[in-house]
Amino acid sequence: MLKPTQHSLDKLEELFHELGYKVRYEKGNFKPGSCILLASKVIVANKFATIDVRINSLLEILNSIDADPSVLSEPMLKLYSSLKQQKTDS
Repeated sequence: MLKPTQHSLDKLEELFHELGYKVRYEKGNFKPGSCILLASKVIVANKFATIDVRINSLLEILNSIDADPSVLSEPMLKLYSSLKQQKTDS
């Protein structure tokens, strides 16, 4: 699992960027801490949520979308594979 640090959050944001998604932080009271606008590939996260809530929300979204790993750079592909493997192990 990712540690709840700014570095981990930055890596997740970079992963989404390479997958073609834009991550934005805005005010909101959405329950899981984030929402996704599938048609425009925009993820809106609650800017008042803690780092660990942001990370968990992004991980939930990552596991719920059909991502194309062929577009990822080698480091991001390793991270993506690692995160997907953790999902299947749990």
